[in-house]
Amino acid sequence: MIFYFVYKLGVLIVLFFPLKLAYCIGVLLSDLHYIFANKDRENVAANLRAIFPEKSCSEIKRIRLQMFRNFAKYLVDFLRFPLLNKKNAKKIVGLKNRHYLDEALSKGKGAIILTAHIGSWELAGAGVALSGYSIGAVALPHRHKSVDNFFNSQRKKKGMIVLHVGNAARECLKLLRQNKIIALLGDRIFNGNGILVDFLGKPTYLPKGPASFSLKTGAVIVPAFAERESWNISKLVFQKPIEFTPSGDKEKDTTQLLLKCKSIIEDYIRKNPTRWFMFRKFWLED
Repeated sequence: MIFYFVYKLGVLIVLFFPLKLAYCIGVLLSDLHYIFANKDRENVAANLRAIFPEKSCSEIKRIRLQMFRNFAKYLVDFLRFPLLNKKNAKKIVGLKNRHYLDEALSKGKGAIILTAHIGSWELAGAGVALSGYSIGAVALPHRHKSVDNFFNSQRKKKGMIVLHVGNAARECLKLLRQNKIIALLGDRIFNGNGILVDFLGKPTYLPKGPASFSLKTGAVIVPAFAERESWNISKLVFQKPIEFTPSGDKEKDTTQLLLKCKSIIEDYIRKNPTRWFMFRKFWLED
């Protein structure tokens, strides 16, 4: 229960102060956490060295510190969900290039938003729901039930459909067949159902869900990543939908489409390493 009360206290704090001051408090707490979180620091540094072997130790440390601070802002955004509504959603989190999403839905087979643990993805998902779209997102359960309920309550109040890992596949297919949206994180497997690929130069497993659902339903995959436009405005930037023509070989097609998804996520992480929130050792050899 202590973790639940910590998050509830966090909500009270970020709602009491203006946003800019809430970010400052979040960053200050992040810097304190940074000092004592030896394991998180080591894991993030190891990940960054794998991605950028050419960068100096000082550059890696600078990127790492900024990543911790950006994650603090992500948490502030999430805890301030009670202030988010249909009237102010467009100002707080805009949808850039949303015509790509609309074009995908116009085909009548649903749409798959491919994203990653990048930026304020929770805020971006709420922004999509509050903009009038029906969107479901697969949520990894928190090890503490009370915290899990709190997180899911935050999401549901903004109109998001929470899909639990146990029956997520069936629910995802159901939403797509109703011409709705599912949002999937393509940079980490949750249930062991992945494909071994070379990701950012080293081997690891990535989820095959986006590719599998697309091939099974005909839903278009639309990459989208959360970015911060200014200190107080975020946006979800949609990219051009992934083009893919199936060969009929299910296993081969799944792998090839996954590789296309992988390449897009890789490019974004390399360009925006301070916004990729990965605090665990990521590759198989680690």
